[in-house]
Amino acid sequence: MANTFKSYTKANIGTTITDAYTVPSATTTVCIGINVSNTSGDQIFVDIKIDKSSGSADDIYLIRNMPLPNGASYEFIAGSKLVLETGDKIQILSTSVTSVDCLVSVLEQT
Repeated sequence: MANTFKSYTKANIGTTITDAYTVPSATTTVCIGINVSNTSGDQIFVDIKIDKSSGSADDIYLIRNMPLPNGASYEFIAGSKLVLETGDKIQILSTSVTSVDCLVSVLEQT
């Protein structure tokens, strides 16, 4: 089994839910960090969601309507870990268009 550290970025996330990371096929992922930054000139509210490949009944919000002041960033997980399976997605949503940049740091096991 190969272990590979990777980072994925997504810029200008807005009012349409956006896949920041999708676990590749034949892979288990340990998510070790999710960072979101407010790039707008105003306070926004951010959602971070897990879209489970097993179906929408298993989808959960890690954060819902979290206020993020102008120019601020937030590190989610900070010392914890999330285990994700093939097809699972980390999704981000903002209350303002093109207002969030996101970095997802993972360890992929193939």
